Amino acid sequence: MKHLFVSFTAFFLFASFYSADASKVYSGSIVNTWTWEKSVGGSNNPYLATPKTIGFTKKVIFTSTGRVITYKNNIEIRNSAYQVEKGLGYSDNTEHDLVTFEGKTYVIEKLDNQNLTIVSNNQDGSKTIFKR
Repeated sequence: MKHLFVSFTAFFLFASFYSADASKVYSGSIVNTWTWEKSVGGSNNPYLATPKTIGFTKKVIFTSTGRVITYKNNIEIRNSAYQVEKGLGYSDNTEHDLVTFEGKTYVIEKLDNQNLTIVSNNQDGSKTIFKR
């Protein structure tokens, strides 16, 4: 009986550690190199911008050390800190994953192995789409 109790205790202990680590997976998945595909303006300022229409390329690299490096036409233009956290979205007042960098906060609308879509967390609500 004592062995069974120790086995259950060990199982639940390891299961609780796994759950704590699993919550970090989402914030870590933003760590990558992302190439800007397009930006779409919000309802108050409708526009569509792409590298072709605006005349330059943009790339952001989110590092595992909490830095974001921004490139314009493959030239580094900014290197700053970023933070991923839970917070309220401006447009729907519900909890989302937010990323803050370069003085602005964005709702992470879509994040997978190939796509990153962020929406300005303000009344403008402009959307920026990156691909891996």
